[in-house]
Amino acid sequence: MAQNGLASRLYNGEAGLNIVGRRKLWFGVAGTLILIALLSFGLRGFSLGIEFAGGNSFQVPASVGTLEDAEREVNSALATENTGIKVATVQKVGGTGGDTYELRTPQLDAEKTNAVKDQIAEDLGINPDQISSNQVSEAWGSQVTQRAVLGLVIFIALVMVYLVLRFEWRMAVAAVASLITNLILTAGIYSLVGFEVTPSTIIGFLTILGFALYDVVVVFDKVQENTRGITANNNQTYSEAANLAVNQSLMRSLNTSVVALLPVGGLLFIGAGLLGAGTLKDLGLVLFVGMAVAFLTSILVATPLLALLKSYDPRIQAHAKRVQARRGGLARGEVASKGAVSPTEGQATEESLDPDAAALAGAAPKVGARPAGKRPTGARGGRPGGGGNRPGGAKRR
Repeated sequence: MAQNGLASRLYNGEAGLNIVGRRKLWFGVAGTLILIALLSFGLRGFSLGIEFAGGNSFQVPASVGTLEDAEREVNSALATENTGIKVATVQKVGGTGGDTYELRTPQLDAEKTNAVKDQIAEDLGINPDQISSNQVSEAWGSQVTQRAVLGLVIFIALVMVYLVLRFEWRMAVAAVASLITNLILTAGIYSLVGFEVTPSTIIGFLTILGFALYDVVVVFDKVQENTRGITANNNQTYSEAANLAVNQSLMRSLNTSVVALLPVGGLLFIGAGLLGAGTLKDLGLVLFVGMAVAFLTSILVATPLLALLKSYDPRIQAHAKRVQARRGGLARGEVASKGAVSPTEGQATEESLDPDAAALAGAAPKVGARPAGKRPTGARGGRPGGGGNRPGGAKRR
């Protein structure tokens, strides 16, 4: 029983999941999620970090109390100075001088910044020199965004060239479409949930592209192996061979994704959650979300899209028709399987639907027919040459 379980069948590539055949369902789901993400981009936007939106940051020593105590005192100082703003984000940061709390606020001018800094020191009962403040301009974030977009365009161009040379242009288009879908869905999750976008998030976005591409290439390599010379036989269509490749590589893709997600999950949940290393949260979060989405898009989007693109190839269309015609003949009993005898005389045979088989059948002798070879000279009725009834006898004069 255990040998026939789902895990065993997945491992052996025998699960028989109809992934390519249900491509309309996957495309519908992906399209709906992309639409939701795009609407979220336009209506909700992103929660930009201080590096992109601009603002101020105050670092106070962790010895003043808990993170909540520091946030409460800084908000009180901001209210006392009539700034009209509150703390946006709070995180614990480790350093050589000890742990500190970093509290980020919207933009303040220099005068207000110094006044808030003195008020925080007074409320916390520490020396103002123990508090450091920084002001970040949004221009720096714009430069980071421009560089990231440029890097993304160059990466996609190189990926297209590699996949065209390694496979074919249809596989390149399907792979890039899967990568773009991965980016949109991951960014959509950030927009909907309100995760903060920082430079670490941008780095994570560029990192997951490599992982997503690796997953797609693994599946496409198996597809190419299964479909090589597929038009030479009429046993299965291109879509069926591609679906078999997905089933055969599904367990490998799943194992790769799980192995990759485990350390990233440890980085996110243990490093950022339990240990309080806030600087690891942004990078770990985008990697975890992006890798999980990359696994789904490589299986449910890339290969079904490839099968759809190949279905417009005239050679693949003609091959699919031959396969369906052969199966229809088998179902009606008009086509005999290999090694089987034709059921009744006068019915169409497998060779009538397969030109190559018909040529071979035409060369084969019929049952009970004489050999088609040329008779020996002087032979008569298949008996040795001779004029009389005696073997080899000459005609008497």
